[in-house]
Amino acid sequence: MLFPGDAGASQAVAIANEQERAPLFEGLLEYARKKRIPFHIPGHKRGKGMDPEFRNFVGDNVLSIDLINIAPVDDLHHPQGMIKEAQELAARAFGADRTFFSVQGTTGANLAMILAAVEPGDKILIPRNVHKSILTAIVLSGARPVFMEPEIDTERGVAHGVCLATVRRCLAEHPDVKAVLVVNPTYFGVCADLKGIAEAVHERGIPLLVDEAHGAHLYFHPELPMSAMEAGADAAATSMHKLGGSLTQSSVLNVRGDRISSDRVQAVLSMLTTTSTSYILLASLDAARRHLATRGRELLTRTLALAERARRAINAIPGLKCLGPEVIGDRSSSYDFDPTKLCITVTGLGITGAEVEILLREDYGIEVELSDLYNVLCLITPGDTEESVDRLVTALAKIAAVCFQKRPQREVVVRVPKMPPLAMSPREAFYARTETVPLFASEGRIMAEFLMVYPPGIPLLLPGERITAAILEYIREHMEAGLPVQGLEDPTLREVRVVSE
Repeated sequence: MLFPGDAGASQAVAIANEQERAPLFEGLLEYARKKRIPFHIPGHKRGKGMDPEFRNFVGDNVLSIDLINIAPVDDLHHPQGMIKEAQELAARAFGADRTFFSVQGTTGANLAMILAAVEPGDKILIPRNVHKSILTAIVLSGARPVFMEPEIDTERGVAHGVCLATVRRCLAEHPDVKAVLVVNPTYFGVCADLKGIAEAVHERGIPLLVDEAHGAHLYFHPELPMSAMEAGADAAATSMHKLGGSLTQSSVLNVRGDRISSDRVQAVLSMLTTTSTSYILLASLDAARRHLATRGRELLTRTLALAERARRAINAIPGLKCLGPEVIGDRSSSYDFDPTKLCITVTGLGITGAEVEILLREDYGIEVELSDLYNVLCLITPGDTEESVDRLVTALAKIAAVCFQKRPQREVVVRVPKMPPLAMSPREAFYARTETVPLFASEGRIMAEFLMVYPPGIPLLLPGERITAAILEYIREHMEAGLPVQGLEDPTLREVRVVSE
């Protein structure tokens, strides 16, 4: 997107004026004011037929736009009116040729992006540390994944992205690949050389897909890393609800160029999306786009200042380290960094990130985005204030003051196991004849289901991988630390489904 003061400022001003409108939200408000008598779903009929306590809590305004796809308010499956206009404005704001609204989160957008790009049997290059939605799309599409190893941060025990050299090597080793997918930025804010990766992928005449779940804000401030559309990606699934200010479960799928058919994307989205789409979620997407496009630079300038204030204060606390711009160039996958992410490493305190999360919740009333064995992750957004940031820093300082004095003399060893070998395709394993065995007696067997910690939703094991002793020990550590391990059919996590021998 162009910013006032950049080259093409007159165009930027024209775009900004256009972006003041929110045609879908405005159209819904106008329709609600007419107070038509509904004889259609939803059956609560603007709240009159629902539980009164719930109605009083959410309010009549919200319920008045909880509509269904009647003609006056357009249809997400075949947009011709206000939804079409809202998506066109969003496309111009994101620098895309077409933008599609998703009421099924970035999971729905990821599924559609991959199913539109590859066919059964096609090879697709993806990093191993992808969200479960990507791997679900692999299972459903019948595509064959070729995993690229991400760069491992051994100080923090997290995986970053894949570097340009890795992408080039994998393309050379697999000349029949039909598409490449990368995650950018990562959950922890680290960005790869996305423009270089796009150029390398396009040299092969194939599309680059980006899981941009944590990058909605990148489009609206020049000091943030390059967005997927600006870098030249062909499609990007972008979570507006995570960092863009829309309601939970609302996202967008941006498409650019002709390497992926946007008509095909629309058809696949229609197959995957409920026919009872939420107009409350759709309106929140339209309004969030307007807010970012017209005030994003101002809001994000303040957000960046708050994030820097927090990072500087946290790094001054004994026993804590906050990931920052110093990571750039540290590794070939660390080309840029989103400073609104506070990845706080707590190994210097001698306790786990999960324990810090519990202390923040129970003693200080603070909730974090996620914790793992070694870190907690906090997000700074336009919804933050100096007060909220100072409360976080003060709480961390108090926790550290106690734990740093009591920390064990031995250092915490950060361990990340090697990627388990893929013995068969995820689709074949998922649909194979299976049996259940005790989880911690499954070494050597082929996994037939997903096992992950959520958040972030990156599988520790996925269908088709051969289970190793190292990964089982890693899973045991997570479970003993009280982290949210999930995904197995057995909710007790005692048994796992594996491919029958």
